[in-house]
Amino acid sequence: MPKENLLIVADSERNADMLYAVGTFVPDPFIWFTCKNRQFVVVSDLEFDRVRREAKHCQALSYTRYERRHERENNGDFPGLSDVLQTILRERRIRKVTVAESFPLGLAKALRRHKFKVRLRDGSFFPERAIKSADEVKKISAALLMAEVGLSEGIHALRRTRIGKARRLMLNQAPLTAERLRAIIDTAILQAGGNTTHTIVAGGRQSSDPHQRGHGELHADEPIVIDIFPRSQRTGYYGDVTRTVVRGRATEFTRAMYAAVAKAQAAAMAQLRDGTRGADVHGAAEASFVECGYKTIRRNGRMEGFFHGTGHGVGLEVHEPPRINRRSHDTLRAGHVVTVEPGLYYPDVGGVRLEDVVLVTRKAPRNLTRFEKQLEI
Repeated sequence: MPKENLLIVADSERNADMLYAVGTFVPDPFIWFTCKNRQFVVVSDLEFDRVRREAKHCQALSYTRYERRHERENNGDFPGLSDVLQTILRERRIRKVTVAESFPLGLAKALRRHKFKVRLRDGSFFPERAIKSADEVKKISAALLMAEVGLSEGIHALRRTRIGKARRLMLNQAPLTAERLRAIIDTAILQAGGNTTHTIVAGGRQSSDPHQRGHGELHADEPIVIDIFPRSQRTGYYGDVTRTVVRGRATEFTRAMYAAVAKAQAAAMAQLRDGTRGADVHGAAEASFVECGYKTIRRNGRMEGFFHGTGHGVGLEVHEPPRINRRSHDTLRAGHVVTVEPGLYYPDVGGVRLEDVVLVTRKAPRNLTRFEKQLEI
C-alpha cells in the first residue's frame, strides 16, 4: 500500500475502485480508507458481519458506533456522513487524504472546511488494476464464457428461423425482432450467472451505427451485429464479445466487408506485445483497411468506414485502460486484457464488427475468446 492515506466513499456495486479495494458487493455507499499501511472499511451494522467475513484484508469498523460517538460529543446532534467521516479521520490522526476524481464534491468541500487536506489523484486511482493477475484473467474468462453462452443461444435462435415474406425472419410463427432476440440472449446469460445491460442486436442499416441497440423486425440476407458485454454476478468482472452474422445469404459487399474486418483484427492482434503503443495497434488496423480499399470519410454528414477505436481494457469496468485508438498514449504491458474490435460501417448497407478479448503477454498474445467466426448461418 502507498504511504499516503487513500479514501473512497462509494458503493461497490457501481464503483469499480471500491470493489477492487474490498472485493465484495455492498449496495449502499460506505467508507474505505488506508492508514499506516492498513486498510479499513466502515459499514452499517446491516453489512458489518458479512463484510468482516468477506473482506478479511480490511479491518471492519461500525458506522453506528461513530454515529453514537458524534451524538455524545455534540449534545445529541445526529451526524451526517461528513460528520462521521471527520470523527473517524481524527481518531486515526489523519489530516490529509488522497481521493479519486469520482469522490463526492460536497464531501470534499466539507472536509476542506474543517481543515483536512484533500488531494486529487490524477488518472487511475488504482493504476495496478490495469495489470490483471492470473486469478483476474480467470474471472474475465468466466464472464466471457457467459457472453458466449448468450451468443450461442442467439445464433441458435437465428438458425431456427424460417425466411418469410419480405425476408422477415420468423421464429415459432412470429417475426423475430431485435428485442426478442436480445431477450433470448440476456435470459441465457442471466441463467449462467451474469447480468447484461444494453446488449446490441442491430440488423440491416441499424448496424451501421456502432452503438445502436437495435429494434424492430430482423430480416434475412442482412448483417446483424450482436455485441454482448455481461458482468459476472459473483465477481463483478466483465466479458465482451461481438459477432456479425447473416441469416441466409450475404451480399458480395457484406462478404468483402467481413473479410476486411477479419483481416484488420488479425493485423491488430499481431501487434499485441508488451511494450507496444496502443496507437500503433490501432494504426495496424487502419492500415489494413486502407490496404483493402476501405477509407474512412464523412459523407452527407455521416461517417463511413472505420471510425472508432480498435479496443480497450476489460476488467471490473467494461471500458477501462489501456485504450487502443489513434490518440492513445497508453503502452501495452504483459497482463493487460484488452478487446480487439475493428469494424466497417456504411449507412446504406449496414455494418460488420468482430470483437475478441485478448491477454497481452511478453510474447504472442493469448486470445481468451473461443466463439467461432461465421458470417452466414
